[in-house]
Amino acid sequence: MPERRQDGTHTTEATPGTGAEHPPHGPSRGVLVLFAVACAAAVANVYFAQPLLVTMGHDLAMSPALVGAVVTLTQIGYGLGLFFLVPLGDITDRRRLVVAQLLLLVGALTLVATAPTAAVLLVGMAATGLFAVVTQTLVAFAASLAPPAGRGRVVGLVTGGVVIGILLARTVSGLLADLAGWRSVYLASALLTAVLALVLHRVLPRRTAAPPASLRYGQLLRSTVTLFAREPVLRLRALYALLIFAAFSTLWSGVALPLSDPPYSLSHSAIGAFGLIGVVGALAASVAGRLDDRGHAHRTTGGALALLAVSWLPLAFTGSSLWALAAGVILLDLAVQAVHVTNQTVIYAVRPDAGSRVIGGYMVCYSVGSAIGALGATALYAAAGWGAVCALGAAFSLLGLALWAWTGRR
Repeated sequence: MPERRQDGTHTTEATPGTGAEHPPHGPSRGVLVLFAVACAAAVANVYFAQPLLVTMGHDLAMSPALVGAVVTLTQIGYGLGLFFLVPLGDITDRRRLVVAQLLLLVGALTLVATAPTAAVLLVGMAATGLFAVVTQTLVAFAASLAPPAGRGRVVGLVTGGVVIGILLARTVSGLLADLAGWRSVYLASALLTAVLALVLHRVLPRRTAAPPASLRYGQLLRSTVTLFAREPVLRLRALYALLIFAAFSTLWSGVALPLSDPPYSLSHSAIGAFGLIGVVGALAASVAGRLDDRGHAHRTTGGALALLAVSWLPLAFTGSSLWALAAGVILLDLAVQAVHVTNQTVIYAVRPDAGSRVIGGYMVCYSVGSAIGALGATALYAAAGWGAVCALGAAFSLLGLALWAWTGRR
């Protein structure tokens, strides 16, 4: 059945027989929940370290600069995995790929949990980021199982799991670290990941409606670059991703610093608890997906980017009010997830026959933005305090809004 594609500015028809066909009925609710849980568990590994940086640094005698590299190397590993591993979903059995990536992730997490030195820890964190990209393999898998008219809903539900994983990661890691030390966080995650690998091996469908593309690995990687060179919608949405996740990472990589300093001097658990507040961003993921299915991708993007810029006003008062921080966290997470779901729905519709490649390439920009935000936040806080961190986050947000307004006029 021909597919009506939507990119926020125009619509076209997908050509039948190109791998864009989908079953008339999407995956069951139970399978979607399993997708969401697996995404949450996998992506959480990228963010566990954020409230633990000070403790990890003390335990392994790491300098402040080396401590910042923990987050950065994890994001670099994630970016490499997005480019080199996620596109494999277009040429191989996604079920086997998911299980293999989960088992490799178990190994990386075990290495982190048992790291005797800073060097081993950094290698383990980079490997953790590399294999945590199974999250995006799962997102592309879920999108491939959904009918075109309901793809936004499916992507929204699965991405809701990603949101919850990202935000609860800080809460869970803070709580476990206070109870049993920071290493227990990664040991527990390794055990959970192994269980998920077994369950997904038994539950995930063995085949999708469209056969894998007949490309060699080198051709696959080149085609990922080619897709972005040929499709302006992919480039635009990838740039949105870079900016919104630079803002997102600016907040979450930097906020532990003022909260752990006087006058708050909060524990790991208390700092991580602020992740619970941001879980409302999962609501935005679901709502945005449904709006995208109804043809409102461009408006949803603009409204969410405006909300993202506004969120930095209350966040600037974090030093004097935890209520202001809570309000800013809610606004920021709602905005980021709304844009993120819209982006993924739009880019998958551009080339459903290359779903893993477009989502993997798009998420490379997500990872680059996250790394930029993490580096900028820690450096600016040390040099000029929390106000400078908020200014950086607001700058990323306003750039995204300006880009949206410019493309809208075009």
